[in-house]
Order: sequence, then C-alpha cells, then structure tokens
Amino acid sequence: MKVSELSRRTGVQVPLIKHYLRQGLLHPGRATASNQADYGEDHVHRLRFIRTLIGIRGLSIGATKEILDAITAEQDDLHQVFGIVLGVRPTTLEEHTGTQQPPTRTKAKTMAGTEPGSEPMPTQAPTRAPAPVPAGLADARMLIAEMEWDVSPGNPAAHTLAEVLAALGDLGADIDWRGLLPYARLADSIADVDVRQMYGERDLLAQAERAVLVSVLLEPALLALRRLAQESKSARHFGGGGNGGSTTPAAG
Repeated sequence: MKVSELSRRTGVQVPLIKHYLRQGLLHPGRATASNQADYGEDHVHRLRFIRTLIGIRGLSIGATKEILDAITAEQDDLHQVFGIVLGVRPTTLEEHTGTQQPPTRTKAKTMAGTEPGSEPMPTQAPTRAPAPVPAGLADARMLIAEMEWDVSPGNPAAHTLAEVLAALGDLGADIDWRGLLPYARLADSIADVDVRQMYGERDLLAQAERAVLVSVLLEPALLALRRLAQESKSARHFGGGGNGGSTTPAAG
C-alpha cells in the first residue's frame, strides 16, 4: 500500500509517518521510485503500536524506540515483552540483557617523582552509600510473599505499595499489610483476566499493544467500576432515603 493508504488505515497523518520513519521507529517500505515506497501489514501493526505507546501511555519518541528495540530483542519471551511494555522491566538493552560495558579508563594526573612512562596510579572510584530502604517496603514484601507473587525486584508497584503502607502507619490507621490481603486476592483475580486477554494474538506487536490497552486504558474503567459498586453497596447497607438509594433524580 502507499503511504496515504497506510495513513488512512492507522489514523496517523502522513507527515507524522514520515517523521517516525526518519526517527527509526518505523522501518522503511519497499522502494518503488526515488521518492515512493510500498508498505505492508507489518507497517500497519507497528504504526498502531507506536500510536498506542505515544498516545495512550504518553511516552516520548525516544522511549518508544527503546521499547520497540527491547521487544525485538525479547521477541521469543512474552513475559519479558509484557514487563517491558508495562514499565516493569528496563527498556534499555544493556540493562535488560544484564550486560555491562567495560569500565572506561581515565588518565591519572602524573604525580611528582614518578618515572616517565611508568604506569599511572589507578583512580579510586568513590564509594557510594547504599540507597535507603523506603519505609513500608518490608511490609510490602511480606504481602507479596504471602500472595506468593513472582515479581521482579525493580517493579515500581512494590514501592508504591510501600509508600501507602507507610502513610497508613503514620496516620495511625488500623490497616496493615494483612488488611490489604482481601484487596490483593481481588487484584490477583483481575490479573488472571488481564493475562487471558493476551491469548489469541499471534503477532508480537499485537500482543504488546493488547498489553498496553489492558494495563493502561482499562485502569480508569476499573476505578470507575469500583466507585459505582461502592455507591451501590453504600445505598444497600446505609441508604434510607425516600427513593431507596436510587441515583435517579425524582420527577418535579
């Protein structure tokens, strides 16, 4: 298909498609003339995923390219792809693969009295103090262990949970990590539904796009459903109004 057809099918304007091509997010099409190219279904899938990452997740072009590169590197491991898309796993290939570059040699200043051509004294790297453990992280880890969840150490959700538990403790609330277990069990059931949404898609980018939609786009819907259910339960247990707790305004 021509770039105009690619634009029509994906909803991405032609100038933006050309910008993605220049930035390396989208691979070039098959050249048919000096300034024309044909594009295929793989371009449609990739462009839709780019639009999802930038438009729904709100990522920059650079971060989107890192995610695309990381997904390509882990295309045989859907678990890794899922983690990269959700922001749980690192997106840079060096961090993701665990490889480290050799340390850069720095020239030490020549010390007085040293012989010409002698080996310079190695520079001593400053010792860094270990990062402080966030308050509430121990309790968060206890909840994770109780649920027998297999999560990566860098999952930011664990730190969010730790902050909430620490805030509850500071406020003197009688809710600790054990009090969150019923919510954790409900979340576990929701996660089962989320992961089942991944089945049925064979294309890698389609699976990754589904992961973004399920995790990011549905989160406001889950919160909205909770608010609706809360009002309904409150009306049933505590409501005693003349309209029986109905949210429908009375006529006249």
